[in-house]
Amino acid sequence: MEFQKDNSFFSGRLKSIGFAIKGAFKLVTTEHSVMVQSSLAVLMIIAGFYFEIDRYEWMMQILAFGLVLGIESLNTAVEKIADFIHPEFHDRIGFIKDIAAGAVMFAAMAAIAIGLLIYVPKFL
Repeated sequence: MEFQKDNSFFSGRLKSIGFAIKGAFKLVTTEHSVMVQSSLAVLMIIAGFYFEIDRYEWMMQILAFGLVLGIESLNTAVEKIADFIHPEFHDRIGFIKDIAAGAVMFAAMAAIAIGLLIYVPKFL
């Protein structure tokens, strides 16, 4: 099967959205870290309604879990590509995968800080 580019703007965008939805579904149903992070995002949404957070807190919360899930998705893609290219253990591949995992950690730390800034005052 040969790749054929869709030159039509509208139908090309619809196909891109379809691929994105398919990829997001694969992530949420097959990757345990994405399952955990998605579950935490749902819990934070519930907490947001419960504590009646304001518009800016919603924006920061949505940005935080969107960032974590986006970076985790890229990390997963890097890991899958690395494993495909070099299935056996290799120091350089391990180094690359560690860097990608570190990016997730930075995003997660920022999300935790945002969550604490939003919710700690609600408990005090």
